[in-house]
Amino acid sequence: MVKREQYITNIMLDLGVPAHLRGYRYLREAVLMSMDDMELVGSVTKLLYPEIAKKFHATDQKVERGIRNAIEVSWDRGNKETFTEIFGYSALDGRSRPTNSEYIARLADKVRLDFRE
Repeated sequence: MVKREQYITNIMLDLGVPAHLRGYRYLREAVLMSMDDMELVGSVTKLLYPEIAKKFHATDQKVERGIRNAIEVSWDRGNKETFTEIFGYSALDGRSRPTNSEYIARLADKVRLDFRE
């Protein structure tokens, strides 16, 4: 059986999140933490970013910026079919990218549901 972290990694790579970006690690951690407590997604600036910052010895602002950058890069370069499958839309639809909290919440929910089955 595939571990949750590996499963998230596979989805993120398919979405086009480059593994060399610092935001990649922050984003994966945000999804893992949100899977266990979806309340974190409702308060990313007060709860989620500070926890990730503490773990990676960074600032809340660097965590937010890193995640935003990783999402922007994936939105531009990622697999549009995967975006459509997970989010219901992609850059091809002319829509703007999901917000950090939308992106994290949707991935966390998908992984949680996939592991429940």
